Amino acid sequence: MAMSALPDLDSLKLLVDVGELGSLGQAAKAAGIAQPSASKRIALLERRLGLPLLERTPRGSTLTSEGKMVAGWAAQVLAAAGELMRAVAAVRHREAAHLRVASSMTVAEYLVPRWLGELQNREPDVQVGLAVVNSTDVAARVLGEEVELGFVEGPSVPEGLSSRVVGTDRLVVVVAPGHPWARRRTALRGPELAATPLVVREPGSGTRETLDVAFRSLHQASPRQELGSNSAVKGAAQAGVAPAVLSGYAVEADVATGRLVEVPLAGLNLVRSLRAVWRRGRPLNGPAATLLGIASRP
Repeated sequence: MAMSALPDLDSLKLLVDVGELGSLGQAAKAAGIAQPSASKRIALLERRLGLPLLERTPRGSTLTSEGKMVAGWAAQVLAAAGELMRAVAAVRHREAAHLRVASSMTVAEYLVPRWLGELQNREPDVQVGLAVVNSTDVAARVLGEEVELGFVEGPSVPEGLSSRVVGTDRLVVVVAPGHPWARRRTALRGPELAATPLVVREPGSGTRETLDVAFRSLHQASPRQELGSNSAVKGAAQAGVAPAVLSGYAVEADVATGRLVEVPLAGLNLVRSLRAVWRRGRPLNGPAATLLGIASRP
């Protein structure tokens, strides 16, 4: 489906409300629009998706079986959109926040929005400020008391910080579909990967530190490119610049849609821990302790 054909969030919310409230009329009332306008929105959504979503009868309109499935998926999209906006607000208001947090990029992109959403569901009056920097800068901000809590993805924790593992991640090797490695029948070995010029994250990022530690005993080629974001690294790999090594979180959707191909790897440990960090000797309390508990939950 082309990006221009993607449904808008208001139409998805209207569909979800039809299911929850029992009728199109009630959903239109909740949205503050006239029922004919609501009917037009749903009709446009049906055309975009190519599915019948409403069963229209003289007694009113209710969801079809397809509509019920789509409404369930739409509810997940709306929840993710809510997490996105809470995370954006945290970045925008970080200077005036009640709780100041710093996070490495991978954790900030793929995990922090959900954690912040749950925190603000529990404590709606808490205003969170989020700084998104690499793992080295996160540690420096925590040590400098610029933030109360940080999230990092590197293999080590700097002196002076307490830490708790909040998850694990695996770095993966990805290439463009036209790259020769995309058709490999045997797993890539560590020495061959290390000897290949790669597209990698910048020094100071947790992804880069994990890769450098894994290559420590191997002959390592100079990077083809060093880039400052996951998106930039993925873009270079998709363009065929060179193979890339990135978080599994960062490339999951691209591999699923075929924009990138994951290359099997053997004999090299690229699993890493994701950690929360705070100043040693400064026990967390209040919203910071709540956020740590949310992030630590299995």
